[in-house]
Amino acid sequence: MNLIEISCKNNGAFKKYPYGISLEEIIRDQNIESKYPLLGAYVNHHIFPLQSRLNNHSIVQFFDFTDNNGRRFYFQALTFILYKAVKDCYPEAELSLTHGVPNGYYFILKNLPETISKKVVGIIEHRMQTIIDSDVPFVKNEILRDEAIKIFEQNGLFDKAQLFTRYQNTYIPTYQLDNEINFFQSDLVPSTGYIHLFSLDFYNGGIMLRLPDKNNPEKIAKKIDSPKLFNIFLEHKSWGKLMNAKNIPQLNTHVENNKASFLIKVCEALQEKKIAKIAEDIVNKKSRFVLIAGPSSSGKTTFSKRLSIQLATNGIHSYPISLDNYFVDREHTPKDKEGNFDFECIEAIDVALFNQHLNELNEGKTVSFPRFDFISGKRIYQGDSIQLNSNDVVIIEGIHGLNPKLLETVPHELTYLIFISALTQITIDRLDYISTTDNRLIRRIVRDYRYRKYSALETLQRWNSVRRGEDQNIFPYQENADAMFNSAMIYELGVLKRYAEPLLMEVSEKDVEFGTAQRLLKILSLFQSIPPDEIPPTSILREFLDGSSFHY
Repeated sequence: MNLIEISCKNNGAFKKYPYGISLEEIIRDQNIESKYPLLGAYVNHHIFPLQSRLNNHSIVQFFDFTDNNGRRFYFQALTFILYKAVKDCYPEAELSLTHGVPNGYYFILKNLPETISKKVVGIIEHRMQTIIDSDVPFVKNEILRDEAIKIFEQNGLFDKAQLFTRYQNTYIPTYQLDNEINFFQSDLVPSTGYIHLFSLDFYNGGIMLRLPDKNNPEKIAKKIDSPKLFNIFLEHKSWGKLMNAKNIPQLNTHVENNKASFLIKVCEALQEKKIAKIAEDIVNKKSRFVLIAGPSSSGKTTFSKRLSIQLATNGIHSYPISLDNYFVDREHTPKDKEGNFDFECIEAIDVALFNQHLNELNEGKTVSFPRFDFISGKRIYQGDSIQLNSNDVVIIEGIHGLNPKLLETVPHELTYLIFISALTQITIDRLDYISTTDNRLIRRIVRDYRYRKYSALETLQRWNSVRRGEDQNIFPYQENADAMFNSAMIYELGVLKRYAEPLLMEVSEKDVEFGTAQRLLKILSLFQSIPPDEIPPTSILREFLDGSSFHY
């Protein structure tokens, strides 16, 4: 009998197994204990579903819902169950995932025989629970490309069929749930019985699907109403519909028909129109201090420069200030649980001095601004000073810009708060989307290499820490914004593809981040490459490439 050696990192066990043993069988054999149900595994740093069978010596680490990939497996399985339930209850209805929302995902239903309501959503939710209770397996198969396309077309999944008309591989990985066959970018859990908790709510004329809390999977994630963020998503979805580029297949068609140049111009014009509207709002409200906050790789710097130009067209002169220059001296910087300096908490900012300077500016006084010397860890003064005239504003960029604690003594009527993020507009197909986090991560990989000479591996290694800081210091305050700006563009991943792919390919199988690199490569492989030539020098995307006319 052929035996393979399996080293399990969860319990430190090392054991030999027959060739072809499944990951599920290893869990049962070793009786691996876990606080939460195991959903998938890293096998030699590859991401594997539990249904997978091993044919080589392997180092295995099982993961649960607290892992990013565990949540992906869980969510994609739930999406398939939702799709199946809708088909069972309303055979003519068309389900579409439009975007993520805080602690959930928003779906719409078309072609319902009645108006969508709480009652309709309740019927679908009940059917989902029945499917879950039946513990139906998700069967993974490799299907010939032409056969899969035919199946998708027969089931009305025309965008999936169109996606794979350009697919180079002979076979397509699909999942089957009872009589339904579908494709998802991520793998799924072994069966519907693995879904222990979910919630389906009637929300804004559609459906909100909520998963367990990522920090405590034994309870449903809290429902967070974010009307401003929701509306900005809807606005940009309407842009995609306007340009007939809602998903990857439609975008690829534009590229193949030599219409990418026109698409780029329209996207850039729509963004400029939005920035101009925000500038006019600032002028009309007579705001003195504009604060811009957003997560990593949102394009905050280029946005602030373009906003300054639009303010200038209204006769307003702007002064840029970086909140980083208000760091407290290094010896006073708080430390995190690991004993490292925590530069991302608001206590790392000298809030009192910042408020003092803004109030003095409003009173017409001349203010000398500090610069933070990251080498010495101290604030220094180099003669930088400003005095505001009646038509002047200050533009402040920093992660705490939306936090009420930052402006404790500055009158609210003097401030204008802007939240900016790359809220990905384009979906893979009707039931599969690209997360805004992945969009920003791809941007950052390209930028870090071009401007900081960081490898993709180094960027990936830092990413979880960056995300934790965003979750703590930015996203909880996004609804405080007076305006939201979506910096993502429909065409951008087609452009970033040529820059990101060779960097991601350098991540080795020996690296823990290998699975993430492969997942991002899989997403980028679906895009037709778009040349960057037509991107204007003032584009936000130029902040991550080169060729910008702005000085950074």
